[in-house]
Amino acid sequence: MPSGGAVAYHNMSPSVFLLFLFVTVPFLPHSALSNPLGFFLNCGGTNEVTVDSLKYIPDGSYTKVGTVATINKTDLLPTLTTLRYFPNTSSRKFCYTFPVIKGNKYLVKTIYYYGEFDGGKQPPVFDQIIEGTKWSVVNTTEDYAKGLSSYYEVVVVSPGKKLSVCLARNEHTGNSSPFISALEVKSLDGSLYNPIDFSKYALVTVARHHFGGDDIISFPDDKFNRMWQPFKDENPVVISNSNISSSDFWNLPPVKAISSGITTSKGKTLEIQWPPVLLPSSYYYISLYFQDNRNPSPFSWRTFDVAINGHTFYSNLNATSKGVTVYAAQWPLSGQTKITMTPSADMPVGPVVNAGEVYQILPLGGRTQTRDVIAMEDLAKSLQNPPRDWNGDPCRPKGNSWTGVTCSDQFVARVIALNLTNGGIAGTLPPSIGNLTALSHLWIGGNKFTGTIPDLHGLRELQTLHLENNKFEGSLPPSIEKLPKLQEM
Repeated sequence: MPSGGAVAYHNMSPSVFLLFLFVTVPFLPHSALSNPLGFFLNCGGTNEVTVDSLKYIPDGSYTKVGTVATINKTDLLPTLTTLRYFPNTSSRKFCYTFPVIKGNKYLVKTIYYYGEFDGGKQPPVFDQIIEGTKWSVVNTTEDYAKGLSSYYEVVVVSPGKKLSVCLARNEHTGNSSPFISALEVKSLDGSLYNPIDFSKYALVTVARHHFGGDDIISFPDDKFNRMWQPFKDENPVVISNSNISSSDFWNLPPVKAISSGITTSKGKTLEIQWPPVLLPSSYYYISLYFQDNRNPSPFSWRTFDVAINGHTFYSNLNATSKGVTVYAAQWPLSGQTKITMTPSADMPVGPVVNAGEVYQILPLGGRTQTRDVIAMEDLAKSLQNPPRDWNGDPCRPKGNSWTGVTCSDQFVARVIALNLTNGGIAGTLPPSIGNLTALSHLWIGGNKFTGTIPDLHGLRELQTLHLENNKFEGSLPPSIEKLPKLQEM
């Protein structure tokens, strides 16, 4: 899957995409008032650092695992001089967890710069996970060989009050360690990038460009902290002579991104090869921005048809000096993409296009039922030394569940087995363990559990129960004798 992009490490902007100011989102400790609302983490750092007027804080409050390293190279951005890496080979994932608003939309950006922190010459390859979904493979090898940092972006809606961003080993990781340099989680206005059904899909950034410009556009020009890369080809460039407003465009692109454009002469068809990468066969969200660059007048408009790879995208588009946005929520693309704009008859000027965005539509991989998440988080808090990967979604993605946890295969998964036998774990069993109503097997023998055994009457699917060789006090609760499917204790 394509990454969001790569940028020279000495001048990379830490900016990205949409952000809307919700006063109910928690403020970051020590964050600048000018920061978009959200979380900006300097991974592995011990001090607050500033890049392009954005302040990044140390990441230690948002993860409990990992080891920090310093990159000893000159001319690095402050956020690239440290990183956090995860050498534990037994953990199924390594997570950051953020307090968020349930049902709110977020833009997540991960930033990587290898810097040979582990003494090697080639960056490790690993997975990244958003909530319960494998988001993409992180492979920064090509970017790093060119002296570039890499970034990835995804737009999601949080299903709960916490949002997890995780890294995990895969078959390509070997003995190397997943790592991360910086991490951003930003709140988005709910209207942006609709009508995607975010209960079923996420959007992975493929390309975001402004046409005809020379420089990267980011915060503060884009108040949502999106990064717009410049795009030019052999077509003529025009500069707008209008007072443009972002509010006149769907998805609110920054004024600078639509103040220039690519055009062609009267009567000619405008063709661009964009985005400038080969795309895997999939469905994509495409948003194109148009604006007539001429001085505003009754005649400052131009009409044309827009086609993508020979298929009509929009007919008789009217691009005025005020501007217009055209988007498709699910458009099939594969390989090289060609956008063709054919002018209407007798138009005195050729077509024009100012900016564009493309996102790959990512089907979500499911999640754990909320009551099971709460019960498992309660259990994790009651243990003095829970397994190191007990963060993020307990069940998903499949293959990256918490150590000792087995789950059902439904989209909304249930915890069906818990096996912590001989794990050297100390702590207590919280009463909420009885809310794991799909649990068939509970094995925690051979540990150092103390306290009383709570009421388990809710575990009506329980078939086997192993509590032996612990330090529990008191007698077994009477509810155990009434469990209808219990066969072994």
